[in-house]
Amino acid sequence: MTGTMVAFRVSDGTDDVNATGYLSLPPSGRGPGLLVLQEWWGLVDHIKVLADRFAAAGFVALAPDLYRGEQAATPDDAQRLLMALDMPQTASALRGGAAYLRGLDTVSPKKVGAIGFCLGGQLALYSATAHPDVIDAVVDFYGIFNPKVPVDLSALRAPVQAHFGDHDHSIPRARADALMAEVAATGVRAETYFYDAGHAFFNDTRAAVYNPDAAVLAWERTLEFLRQTLV
Repeated sequence: MTGTMVAFRVSDGTDDVNATGYLSLPPSGRGPGLLVLQEWWGLVDHIKVLADRFAAAGFVALAPDLYRGEQAATPDDAQRLLMALDMPQTASALRGGAAYLRGLDTVSPKKVGAIGFCLGGQLALYSATAHPDVIDAVVDFYGIFNPKVPVDLSALRAPVQAHFGDHDHSIPRARADALMAEVAATGVRAETYFYDAGHAFFNDTRAAVYNPDAAVLAWERTLEFLRQTLV
């Protein structure tokens, strides 16, 4: 991993506090900003490596630590951390992370996208509806509406790209299609892709679900979309 942990300021509504995240810079030293949002496991090494990959592709990538130092090793742990997620605090961290990126001299042009996986995919979409003034593009990998993460699509202004697995038992295709139909109905650019794969097909640290063919194609589509919308 080539990035570093950084601290940035966020407002919790009563005071300014510190949040942390993993920051990775592109070889050129400059590029648009990108929030890389964690799966329900937390800010694990896989997410840091993804931030490095996006940095290598030309983005200033920040992966906020939304669980504040905690990580999950089992689905039960992950479910516990998800249920304990403080949404006002998370919303502040997402806005603070986007503001931090916009304030960096290395972020040029002054645009910030949000990409996330599973829980992070929904949080990426949430960030663009809660903070439409600081999020310029969204990529959602198999993230769907969850009552824990309220999404008001009426506030959406950013273009959205989404990736789903046709064999994802947790997200039937009908639900994914319904979500993206709602996104498209707002008038924003909306792209949806389905793959011959299951849930978490992009996570190459999980051999049981990783699908290299789908992951490579999704990566290429993601980079093309982000370069079109942020550069």
